[in-house]
Amino acid sequence: MKTSPAKLKWVNTISPVTFACWSCYVLLQCSPNTSKLNTRLAAQINISHVTLPPAFLLLQTLGCLPGKPKCCCTEVSHMYLPWHFRYGAPPVINPLGTRFPANATVRPSYNISITLSRAVQNTTFVNITSPAAGDWFIAAHLPEAAGRIEVKGFSTPCPYMFQADMFVLRLTDMPVLEPGVAVPQTVVSPAKPLHVKVFVPKHAAGMQFELRRCVTSERKACAVRVVLGSITLPQSFQKIITCTGNVNCSLALESPPWEKWLQIMVESLGPANASVSVEMLASFTACRPGSTSSFLNFSSLNQSQTGPRPGSTGAAGSSTLSTTEASHNASGQRSFCLQNQPVVREDLDVVSVRYRLLNGPSVPVNNLSPTLLLLSLNTGMDSGGSLVISLLLNKTSVNLANASVVACVSAASPVLSLNATHNCSTAFFQGYPLSVSTSSAEATLIVLYPQTDDWFLSLQLTCLKGQGQCNAAEAKVIVFAYLTPCFNDCGPYGQCSLLRRHGYLYAGCSCKAGWGGWSCTDDAKAQSVSVQNLATLLLTLSNLMFLPAIAVAIYRYYLVEASVYTYTMFFSTFYHACDQPGIVVLCIMDYDTLQYCDFLGSVVSIWVTILCMSRVKKILKYVLFVLGTLLIAMSLQLDRRGVWNMMGPCLFALVIMVAAWVYHGVKRRHCYPSSWKRWVFYLLPGITLAFIAISVYAFMETNENYYYTHSIWHVLVACSVAFLLPPRDKHKKPWAWSQKLTCRYQICQNDREELYAVT
Repeated sequence: MKTSPAKLKWVNTISPVTFACWSCYVLLQCSPNTSKLNTRLAAQINISHVTLPPAFLLLQTLGCLPGKPKCCCTEVSHMYLPWHFRYGAPPVINPLGTRFPANATVRPSYNISITLSRAVQNTTFVNITSPAAGDWFIAAHLPEAAGRIEVKGFSTPCPYMFQADMFVLRLTDMPVLEPGVAVPQTVVSPAKPLHVKVFVPKHAAGMQFELRRCVTSERKACAVRVVLGSITLPQSFQKIITCTGNVNCSLALESPPWEKWLQIMVESLGPANASVSVEMLASFTACRPGSTSSFLNFSSLNQSQTGPRPGSTGAAGSSTLSTTEASHNASGQRSFCLQNQPVVREDLDVVSVRYRLLNGPSVPVNNLSPTLLLLSLNTGMDSGGSLVISLLLNKTSVNLANASVVACVSAASPVLSLNATHNCSTAFFQGYPLSVSTSSAEATLIVLYPQTDDWFLSLQLTCLKGQGQCNAAEAKVIVFAYLTPCFNDCGPYGQCSLLRRHGYLYAGCSCKAGWGGWSCTDDAKAQSVSVQNLATLLLTLSNLMFLPAIAVAIYRYYLVEASVYTYTMFFSTFYHACDQPGIVVLCIMDYDTLQYCDFLGSVVSIWVTILCMSRVKKILKYVLFVLGTLLIAMSLQLDRRGVWNMMGPCLFALVIMVAAWVYHGVKRRHCYPSSWKRWVFYLLPGITLAFIAISVYAFMETNENYYYTHSIWHVLVACSVAFLLPPRDKHKKPWAWSQKLTCRYQICQNDREELYAVT
């Protein structure tokens, strides 16, 4: 029987809240459900989730950690508790300092720290001006615990309650700018900035914002500051310009977010009582999209289903376009700023999506315009997984040795100028770059917890010596994109856990055998195979120490007790063989069944041993055997790891034993057991071994030493049973195998007197 160690969970609780209120300033308050932070769990992480509609002016976060006043939390007193903020998806944090998987992109989250103390409440405030509309996540975690394995009920946990309150000031009746139409507006005072918004249409390649005819009420020099965009943490890409005098000022944005409202704030920098009149104009540069195929047929669908994946041998043999055909299509592609590739989203399971290219797995890429793929992650339930994108270049499709295909993965809007600037960024988002060439034909990108939005993959062919050499060339790139709960299913030393909290789904890896990291790929503290074999052998073979106890029980005619010890030895052996964290695992039946049988056999073995020592009448002893076993089975079903499941039967059996010994002592007018040899050579050694076993089990087990401390527990308990079993009854003869198993003929004599009736 064992108590499983505390396991690290990257995300524990999520409390989603959605605001909906439409009325000039509106104050909203939100208090998501309280989450518990326990100091006994290693680096436990709790997250609160809030969804904001558009047009919010201020987001104020009140974070408090109310704890128990009488709780003595010495291990976390005067320590720093980090709070992590992120827009669009849960924060990707690394509290234990482990390694992330290769090709994974990790950007630091915005965080603040508060100092924990023994006060009843610790509070901090965070103000966010002009927050972006969408999902906001706040995460908090305590420092790493010591890693002790504690029995439930033997220790008092010290909880800290994680409570995030949101106070939101919303701006209504916001003026709307129409593209291409100059709109006059007035900034009343520096204390009341002007807020307007403009809708960015789809396929907008750029935006030009102009501020004209700036005039103050006091006829002085005009000074205003213009802020475009909203705050998104951890990185904010707001564009700020300062306009002074009567000169017109403008700001250009490349690749603004498609199909979204863009907030614009104009703030006066003049005197306090002076108003400012301005004229604002927003214009967009349209991008004409093209398509690599004007129709779909069944052959292309079949090809997309059976096409090779990245790394397969069939990639090099796929069909290619010749240079002549590429030149023929170049004239038609010059008039388009991008080439669309149709992509279908297939929802396979929860937080599991596959993107299928309808024109085949190979994507044609040229130098004239980028090839664009839309990867939709806007359902609100896609931010709890990992987005994986793999590129494989067909080397036979590129005739130039110095040519390469550059790619960029971005959210909200695509990058449309890869060959000119090689800059993987849009107006308000820093993208993730990728590149493949003839020397390095494969590239993989893993985006952990991608934010909820439309994602775009842009690909374009570039030449190092000059773009003119690439005008007539075309490359074929196989694209494989999918959303998975856990990358690589957490590997052989991890288990992917899909958790739900108030309708929000997210995934995380639970690592074992000393492995760590986001996908259980960090082997800094990993157990070797030899250590795993040693742990398995110790935990399983240590149960063979029940054989002496079984032999003693059989020799003394305690057959029921011997059967219970045999049951315990069998299921404890195979339970620990199935419970191993590494690859050395053997499960003869369901894990939960093995665990329940192991726990049941352990408690019942203690129960029958103490009752056997009490030397009560047989009929009463067997009634207590059956009744106690039924009650123990019921209590284990209710709470398998509760301390009273073992302590309760032990204390009750000890009360019965003490009462029976007192009764025998009073009846005989002598100490019971009466033999000093029984006390010195059997009872005292057995009791000593039992107390040492309980001490090891309750106070010495940790995650690192579990495999040998728990083996010591097995050995000590089994040896104590062999010492504590009482001697057999005096009227029973010892086992005489020559008399029990006879091999000769015997003459049987019937001494009964036969009666005959005479009629």
